[in-house]
Amino acid sequence: MKLGREFYNRDTITVAKDLLGKVLVHNNKGNIMKGKIVETEAYLGLRDKAAHAYGGRRTKRVEVMYGPPGVAYVYFIYGMYYCFNIVAQEEGVPEAVLVRAIEPIESIDQMAINRFKKPYEELTRYQKRNLTNGPGKLCMALNITKEHNGLDLCEDTLYVEEGEEEDFNIITSKRIGIDYAEEAKDFPYRFYIEGNPYVSAK
Repeated sequence: MKLGREFYNRDTITVAKDLLGKVLVHNNKGNIMKGKIVETEAYLGLRDKAAHAYGGRRTKRVEVMYGPPGVAYVYFIYGMYYCFNIVAQEEGVPEAVLVRAIEPIESIDQMAINRFKKPYEELTRYQKRNLTNGPGKLCMALNITKEHNGLDLCEDTLYVEEGEEEDFNIITSKRIGIDYAEEAKDFPYRFYIEGNPYVSAK
């Protein structure tokens, strides 16, 4: 069952934790790819120096974060990778959850072709382990690009489904790659499923 707007219209840290175990789906022109979300990071807008909207910054790039919850915020980093985020909180509060890693579930061959230009069975062990264990990697595998920025995740192209009922431990840690963010680099806003092999970094 697809998650509705009310799921995203909540405290951003709660949303980041509750997304673990849910299933990210990309219906790419009838080719449906799915992956279980195993790692997230929360970014708390106005008061978070690691967030793009810190201090009320409002540019064309971040405008989607000020919109309704349950919308995709996709941006480009290092001139080569896309990152997929989900806008949380009520409209006007620019907060979002970065999806850092997924565990491939469906159309794994297509993900492998998108990432490495060959089917899954031809991948090396290293390539299999690195298929979707990072924000840029999962966007490449699922073919998520800038054109998905602003997309409503309550519609039928890119969305999140309820996952299977399962018990897992959630590990909380500092976020990754934000050493520039002064005291915010130490905020415990990263969450991942303990022991999952697709988590980006231990």
